[in-house]
Amino acid sequence: MANGKFQNVGVRVPEFRIRKTTSFLEASIPKPESRHLPFALCHLPFAIPFRLSARRLQTAFFVLLTAFCLLLTAGCGPARKDRIVVGSKNFTEQVVLGELLAQQIESRTRLPVERRFYLAGSYICHQAILAGRIDAYVEYTGTALTAILKQPVKGSAGEVYAEVKRAYRERFNLDVAAPLGFDNTFAIVIRGDDARQFKLETISEAVPYAVRWRAGFGYEFMERPDGFPGLAKTYGLRFGAAPRIMDLGLLYRALTQKQVDLVAGNSTDGLIAALKLAVLEDDRHYFPPYEAVPVVREAAVERHPELAAALSELAGKISDEEMRRMNYAVDGERRDPKEVVSDFLRAKGI
Repeated sequence: MANGKFQNVGVRVPEFRIRKTTSFLEASIPKPESRHLPFALCHLPFAIPFRLSARRLQTAFFVLLTAFCLLLTAGCGPARKDRIVVGSKNFTEQVVLGELLAQQIESRTRLPVERRFYLAGSYICHQAILAGRIDAYVEYTGTALTAILKQPVKGSAGEVYAEVKRAYRERFNLDVAAPLGFDNTFAIVIRGDDARQFKLETISEAVPYAVRWRAGFGYEFMERPDGFPGLAKTYGLRFGAAPRIMDLGLLYRALTQKQVDLVAGNSTDGLIAALKLAVLEDDRHYFPPYEAVPVVREAAVERHPELAAALSELAGKISDEEMRRMNYAVDGERRDPKEVVSDFLRAKGI
């Protein structure tokens, strides 16, 4: 793709225009390092020979990307019965948690671990584990309940976990291990200066100002049942223009540079405090609990019972603040996730 055009030999493709800061196509795909070759292979040129709206084009691209990722990893590598493949989504916390699972499995078992990180979002990770392309990754209970199981938000954190564990076992043959200890809910974030100037502490208090604001959200947040559609309905939230769809790694930069005025981040993001941003309280309790839980293929646990024992040692070991510090070490201090995780496990005596 060049200058907002798809190019392919022998196929004439009509132009489309999407602003650079809002382009899912240009902004939402991380630039993988060489060690993430399986994901890098998904970046293949193709053309869509008919005119689509920007929103429909984003959706089409997402679906095609999913298909490419799964097809291209289908036959890669040797037989996996004696190794474990750990996956992750495409943001910092997920890479840290994927590395945490990988190091824990390596240190507590004799199994080699292959890392397949940056697998886009929840849907691709879920399809990858169902297809057997990965054996484990970390999911969030609220995401599992609403985005994967398509169930309404209800119950306490414990009840949501119990329902997700039951449904994943019965419907997908997946084991949901005990929570890691922290809850990473969506965070509606604005600049700290704006929060002080307008005396804003809750989402409800921000609603009257939103009509003059620009919002920036990730692709999944715009599409998920626990994302923007429900949030807007619950709070009567309206913006002056349609929210900009952005890569998760660009949200806070866009906010501090005043390209947008409100974003949906994550409560454990280390950059929130470092950049002096403000999190608005979800005073109508719209968001469900989002406890981080390892999800593992039952087939992998049956082949390697030691896998379950290794992961059980991580239960309850990470507080919200500890997760926030690890995220900041990677995002703010530019440290290698492997080093950050190694230091954490050593400090915890795991």
